[in-house]
Amino acid sequence: MNDSKKNLVYNRLAKRIRFLDMNSFSAYLDYVEEQGEAEFVHLINAITTNLTFFFRENHHFEYLANQVIPMLLEKNKGSKKIRIWSAGCSTGEEPYSIAIVLKEAVPPGWDARVLATDLDTNVVQTGQTGVYKMDRLKGVSDERKKRWFLKGSGSREGYVRVKPELQQIIDFGQINLMNEWPIRDAVDVIFCRNVVIYFDKETQARLFDRYANLLPDNGHLFIGHSESLYKVCDRFELLGQTIYRKIR
Repeated sequence: MNDSKKNLVYNRLAKRIRFLDMNSFSAYLDYVEEQGEAEFVHLINAITTNLTFFFRENHHFEYLANQVIPMLLEKNKGSKKIRIWSAGCSTGEEPYSIAIVLKEAVPPGWDARVLATDLDTNVVQTGQTGVYKMDRLKGVSDERKKRWFLKGSGSREGYVRVKPELQQIIDFGQINLMNEWPIRDAVDVIFCRNVVIYFDKETQARLFDRYANLLPDNGHLFIGHSESLYKVCDRFELLGQTIYRKIR
C-alpha cells in the first residue's frame, strides 16, 4: 500500500484499537506480535475494503455472457470445463453474479465452476452463507431475482438467500494474492476488480504478471473501472471498458 493510504489504515486500525480498549498503536503492535495469527486475521479484516453489489459494472457480465463464454464453449468442447476466478470476491456478490451468467449461458453437461477468494475471512464467510439485504440486488432484473434468489420472511424479511444451485458451483476460500496460490485447475477467466487500487505499481506489475502466467493464451482479465494495465503490464491487450485479453 502506498503512502496515500496512510489515513485509511490509521482510521481502520483506530477502530480496532478502541474495541480492544488500547490507547496506542505501539501497544497494538505488541499485541499483534503476542497473539500471532489470531489477531493478524483481525488486523487484515480491519483494513480491507468491501463495497460491492450484484452485477456491479454490468458491462463485464454482458461481455462474459455474449463474447467470452461462446468462445470457451468452442475452445473447451473437448474437456467441457470452464473455470473462472473471482480474485477479490468480497462478500460474494461478484462470484454469484458470475455463477448466474454461467448457469444461463453454459449448456447442461458442462463442468463450469467459480473460485471465489479474498484476503478478508469475514467476507469469505458471508459469501459462503449467501444471505444478503435486498438493496444488494439493485443491479438484478426482476426475472433474475425470481429465478436465482429466495425471499426471506418473518425475522428474515428484507433479506434474500441465493439458491443452492448457485452455491454448488462456487468454491470460497481465503487467499493472500501476494503468497503462493493453491490453484490446481487451469483458469480461463480472472476477475480482479477494485483490488489493485490499493497496491503500488511494483506490486501491481508483479501480480498481473502472475495472472498472465496462470491464464491460457487469449484468456481474459477483468479489472475495476478506475484501474489500468497501462505501463504496468504489457502481456495483455485492452479490449475496452477495463476488459483485457492475454497476448503473451
